[in-house]
Amino acid sequence: MRRARPPACRDGRSGTGAARGAHRARPQPDLRSGAAGPQRGRQGRARARAGAQGFGQPRRGPARPPAPSKPASRKPPAESRFVGLSHAEPAGSRDYKLFIPGNPAEPAPLIVMLHGCMQNPDDFAAGTGMNVLAERAGIFVAYPGQSRQAHVQRCWNWYDPRDQRRESGEAAIIAGLTRAVMAAHAIDPARVYIAGMSAGGAAALNIARAYPDLYAAVGVHSGLAAGCARDLGSALMAMQVGAPGLGTAASFGAAPAGQRIPTIVFHGEDDGTVSVRNADQVLAQANVAGLTARSETFEDRGHPFTRTRFRDEAGRVVVEDWRIRGAGHAWSGGRPEGSYTDTDGPDASRAMLDFFTEQKLGPR
Repeated sequence: MRRARPPACRDGRSGTGAARGAHRARPQPDLRSGAAGPQRGRQGRARARAGAQGFGQPRRGPARPPAPSKPASRKPPAESRFVGLSHAEPAGSRDYKLFIPGNPAEPAPLIVMLHGCMQNPDDFAAGTGMNVLAERAGIFVAYPGQSRQAHVQRCWNWYDPRDQRRESGEAAIIAGLTRAVMAAHAIDPARVYIAGMSAGGAAALNIARAYPDLYAAVGVHSGLAAGCARDLGSALMAMQVGAPGLGTAASFGAAPAGQRIPTIVFHGEDDGTVSVRNADQVLAQANVAGLTARSETFEDRGHPFTRTRFRDEAGRVVVEDWRIRGAGHAWSGGRPEGSYTDTDGPDASRAMLDFFTEQKLGPR
């Protein structure tokens, strides 16, 4: 392990519960509903079209001067949008917000972001700052919103087997919503990703593993392993001490043989809501045992943290693990405009985007 200078950190604060009854990591009121308005960007490029400079037929007098060039035409300034939409299918329906960049890549990647308990799409977008990064890179970002009818605290039901399986419950709804965005916009089907915080992180991993043909990689911030609980009681137990059977065949979330979904993990070592032991279980599901690991510790700015990168036989980084000392249950490097963020941590949004950029759907 070597010590190095840390990546840039950003502003933010606080923490979210992963299931009903989980306490919050800060004294502020339960939900900050600060809206994340559209990220405005004007990135139009001027494209000049030179007019033809023809001369007349030769004459005894002097040649005609060149015809004046036509004035340069400009592409209308592009403007990003953050729009409210809804998706419905046999498994159910959910509202969502979609960030549409002003000048999207062609075709563009798509990131699906699942908020934590007591949050909503606007709050999560504001706190993570993901739209700002997405605008620069030309990436679409979808923020599904959990309804109070589905869970009184707006938690995703990551611990219910009906919501963990392919073509069932919330997993099917989010996958269907993802496909709807892909059908409506020029999305690269090989570069679709999913990430989440707390309950959203656990749900994101459930969904990524249920649909490995749809999502190229997954980001889990302060979350839990896929299938690690089967009801509310086992969910609360897993949050406190991790799922039973860690490292044994009896583990609830045992990974199918040979399956590895590129995964990036963020977890605060002082998380009092979701035990950091769950991050170890997420890594176990990513089959890191057969990978080459290299760790670096950064201590010069903000919370000290250790980043471990796992490479496959081809030298590609397919798993990343970020452990932040002194951090609780909050989005690392987030912004104070949203709830459950920590200003002093490394920038989780930037790190996830960088990681996703290197992952592409293909044979695994």
